[in-house]
Amino acid sequence: MKKYENYDLKNNTTSKISSVAKVVYIPESKEEFVNLLKTFDSMPVIIGGGSNVLLSSHGVDTPVILTTNLRDITINNNTIKAQCGVKTGVLSKTAADNNLSGMEFLFVIPATVGGVVKMNSSAHSQSIKDIIISAEVFDMGQKKVLTLSNDELELSYRTSILQKKPLVLLEAVFNLEKQNRELIDKRMQENLDYRKEKQPALTEPNFGSTFRNPQGAAVGKMIEELGLKGTVEGGAKISEIHGNFIVNYSKQATSTDVLRLMFKMYNAVKQKFGYEIKTEVIFIGNMTEEEKKIWTLIKSH
Repeated sequence: MKKYENYDLKNNTTSKISSVAKVVYIPESKEEFVNLLKTFDSMPVIIGGGSNVLLSSHGVDTPVILTTNLRDITINNNTIKAQCGVKTGVLSKTAADNNLSGMEFLFVIPATVGGVVKMNSSAHSQSIKDIIISAEVFDMGQKKVLTLSNDELELSYRTSILQKKPLVLLEAVFNLEKQNRELIDKRMQENLDYRKEKQPALTEPNFGSTFRNPQGAAVGKMIEELGLKGTVEGGAKISEIHGNFIVNYSKQATSTDVLRLMFKMYNAVKQKFGYEIKTEVIFIGNMTEEEKKIWTLIKSH
């Protein structure tokens, strides 16, 4: 297992914001990962694809584990078992190569299995809840490996039991359907075309959706109506393509730049539409007093 000190996580996240971690571990196998987790008294920071996270420009003192090398995939008839570090693009392509349908939506989500299960990611009328059979997790409290069924994972809109309890995903098993390869490829291409048209390019640094959509409304549409698309704060900007995305357009954005934009978005939506929108992005690391005030306000809802 590799271990690094004072490691810049910039290239391990989709937002490409510089954030130096005191110590980073990169386990080579699931067994190494489990043995490492057993040594911690509290939850470490675990990063897979690095989307949906805002890392502090002021560093991360909590130990960080990168699941980069945990990428085994096993196929058995209509089921696929994948370790937490498997990239969703690779997983959906592997399914397609085996004429298995159900993962087309994952093709355009820049994440790993660990992240999409934890968030119950969804797109194009498909979600993780629809296809997952079970998940193997490590319970930080009991210090043991458990297997949870679909129901036990408590999957709902952008949430799961992995956000509520000290559980770490190790691997997951998915149930798919045999399908014509051409139809699978067609769906994947349609999803890709939609993303290119409606969301910032995957090559433009961003962490994905900033806020969760309240019931019956879309944050991106509200931000557009408020005329906030294109608003700049330091090196960060509210995307001109989709109002619920913040992009690191300068490649030099800081966590403070992003939080200031998030505060503007939150405040404007609350004043105009009455919604106290909830963050989808997760903040990790040290905070300045200003960042703490902003995060406490927008996270409390």
